[in-house]
Amino acid sequence: MPESASAHGKGIDELILYVHLLMGALFVGWMGYFVFTMLRFNKGANPKADYVGARSHASTYLEIGVAIVEAVLLIGLAVPLWAKAVDNPPGAAEKPVELQVMAQQFAWAAHFPGLDGKWGKQDTKFANRGNPFGLDAEDADTKDDVSVMTEAFLLPVNRPVIAKISSMDVIHCFKSAAMRVTQDAIPGLSIPVVFTPTKTGDFTITCAQLCGNGHASMKGVFKVVTQAEFDAWYAEKSKAGPVTSFD
Repeated sequence: MPESASAHGKGIDELILYVHLLMGALFVGWMGYFVFTMLRFNKGANPKADYVGARSHASTYLEIGVAIVEAVLLIGLAVPLWAKAVDNPPGAAEKPVELQVMAQQFAWAAHFPGLDGKWGKQDTKFANRGNPFGLDAEDADTKDDVSVMTEAFLLPVNRPVIAKISSMDVIHCFKSAAMRVTQDAIPGLSIPVVFTPTKTGDFTITCAQLCGNGHASMKGVFKVVTQAEFDAWYAEKSKAGPVTSFD
């Protein structure tokens, strides 16, 4: 895994570490038990069959212990982490950056509301490969919207991000390993993912779902910058208006 660049990344990494430690302990334990049984109960050591079988309850206690550890990982770590990231999105007081992310074979596009904070009108009748968000170029609120494709789209550091993921053709999967986020992009659905970038730099977006012949080349870039740099970029892009044809 690349170095974490999001606020919730530490919790994700800890959960992955604990799960792997549990799997490692189970692997060593079961392999040790397998070797023990091969030596202890081979034909040479036991020429006469024992029809009674095991008399110890040690295996039952071990299974209960493993179940308890798994319950602790699920209830104590996984569920609270999920609830924090999904069930409690940042409110208006935290001034989150909101954007739409659209997947299509084989590229990523992003759409931000304008400086007025209003999304321009969108309609499926306007949507096509060149205008994946279905932006209505005649709508007044669309005039200052920001849309980007085939270029890095900027995000400010240390500010919550709500990215609404969708697809205009097949099922894709939005993945940014450094941000520790992965979410299927499903046609007809807009599914939010929440994260807070904590480091500046360029961070790759990939598709984690086989989506066609160009799947391997379907990449995008988050460019995390300072708030001042983001404001300057946003103002420039907003002034230029949205791109309604990416072809």
